[in-house]
Amino acid sequence: METAKFEVTIQTTDTIKPSSPTPHHLSRHDLSFLDQLAPPVFIPLCLFYPKDDFPGGLDATHMVARLKDSLSESLSTFYPLAGRVRDNLYVDCGDQGVYFAEARVSCKLVDILENPSPKALTRLLPFQLYDPEDFVVALQVNLFACGGLSVCLCISHKVADALSYFTFLKSWAAVARGDAHGIVTPYFDVASLFPPVNLGGYQPSTGIVKEGLDTKRFMFSGPAIASLRDRYTDDSAAAAGNGYRRPTRVEALSAFLWWRYIQSVHSRRKGADTEGKVYTVVHAVNLRTKMDPPLPQSYFGNIYRMAITMPKLDDETKIGSQVREAIRQIDTEYVKNLQQGEVHLSLMKEMSMKFSKGEIVTFNFTSLCRFPMYEADFGWGKPTWVGWTAMPFKNLVVFLVLKINNYFPSFSKVLESSRIIR
Repeated sequence: METAKFEVTIQTTDTIKPSSPTPHHLSRHDLSFLDQLAPPVFIPLCLFYPKDDFPGGLDATHMVARLKDSLSESLSTFYPLAGRVRDNLYVDCGDQGVYFAEARVSCKLVDILENPSPKALTRLLPFQLYDPEDFVVALQVNLFACGGLSVCLCISHKVADALSYFTFLKSWAAVARGDAHGIVTPYFDVASLFPPVNLGGYQPSTGIVKEGLDTKRFMFSGPAIASLRDRYTDDSAAAAGNGYRRPTRVEALSAFLWWRYIQSVHSRRKGADTEGKVYTVVHAVNLRTKMDPPLPQSYFGNIYRMAITMPKLDDETKIGSQVREAIRQIDTEYVKNLQQGEVHLSLMKEMSMKFSKGEIVTFNFTSLCRFPMYEADFGWGKPTWVGWTAMPFKNLVVFLVLKINNYFPSFSKVLESSRIIR
């Protein structure tokens, strides 16, 4: 079933500024080395709330006003988010404000939730993801014909990774519902841990694709994932013990999807030789737990790096263990070397050059499964579904948990009949 056709009409736009001015000594937020390497795109998320879940007497006007007021208050704490990115070096924290749009959507919320195409969801966003300009945050509240709404929040990847994104979202929602215990105090001194460097010709925009991409959604049931974990379990290693553990959900799904991708490459090229190209599997890894001592989760910024695996093209069974080994090598020693900056930058330049020449083909994975995606309660209940939109990158897989409820009858049917493709 295709996603319902719908029109999105912008009703109003506003600029939300912090409720309290940012002190002069905090007027500049230096980007860290890892921030500098981050691609200049927005990280998007769309949270959907059906009208049936709203408390009595709460209408769209009051809800939008609550979002604006609580956002303004939250920006006083998360002050760089109200600033502007300058020259890939720092954020000008002059309280310029956050872009806030209110829109009307011609269809019912359930029409989209029945089959939420990632590409269609981009129409609910305030901007193209590859066009953040110097904004740090932009959001759009979409009001549906049925009375339901979605909150689509975009945060610039130049200042935040996925964990930082959810840290802000969690705190903002807590402010909105008046929950003082849920408000987070962020730390903004990551540049002292990973000092900025002169990138010297390295282009963080490498890999961004603005046209010609096709994004699809695949669903895997619990039993299907369990079957994949069994497939990629090394029975002999498991029997021997020695601390062996079976593949995680992400490892198993990554191995399965990458192997199917490699098979499709061979098929499209009718057996053409793949020598001369390096095919890599790339996983995002949170560095906060790899630091010595570990950093609190509330450290705000891009505190992640990529674990790169080069699996053998003729052995499907070893992919999971190879991915695990690559992730294991992102350790405290790796972080210490990363903090020097220059060596890692040289590696990034080399890989970027090979990528541009087509010598390296990457297949990227990132998982949001352990993040609190369904906890953003602004005072009218938690979202019934949280969607991820199409991203401007080739060969990117994002793992999310699908929450099943009465709004997803078609999803339930698909999951009940899902099977692993042999």
